[in-house]
Amino acid sequence: DANVTTAKIADNAVTSAKLASGLALGKIGQVVTATTSTLVSNTSSTYADVGLSASITPSATSSKIYVMVSASVGGNTGSANNILGLTRLVRTSTEIAEYVGIRIDSVTGIFGFSCSYTDLDSPSTASAVTYKVQQKLDTGGSSRAIGFCFENRLATLTLMEILAWA
Repeated sequence: DANVTTAKIADNAVTSAKLASGLALGKIGQVVTATTSTLVSNTSSTYADVGLSASITPSATSSKIYVMVSASVGGNTGSANNILGLTRLVRTSTEIAEYVGIRIDSVTGIFGFSCSYTDLDSPSTASAVTYKVQQKLDTGGSSRAIGFCFENRLATLTLMEILAWA
């Protein structure tokens, strides 16, 4: 019959050459996950590793890596009000994104929050790349601290390879 249904199309019959100009498809390649539940406290205004990292080897230089971070962060404002803790995502030694991990204004005490971050990275390599999470205390002071994996809650770092097909 003259009707073309999806059942009549072979899985490999549609190629990028037959797609509309500029249309790109993608599918999930490999997925890598790392976890930690070890509290890491930082009182410094310098970024430090929090012990959460994972490596992935893209199958092509055109692949993108979708990164998801989920964690609990806490802060101790001590006797002084206001705290700003920053968290960042690093690929090898390059900062990919920086996020506010915790911000507390005009309150004294200890506070914890759940937070998550996502980023779509283009490493442009087919070699192994390592992603890691770091944190720092932006508003320093001896009585202030930021904690990653607050109260030893589980933190995850998930890397998903997005295979480009354009």
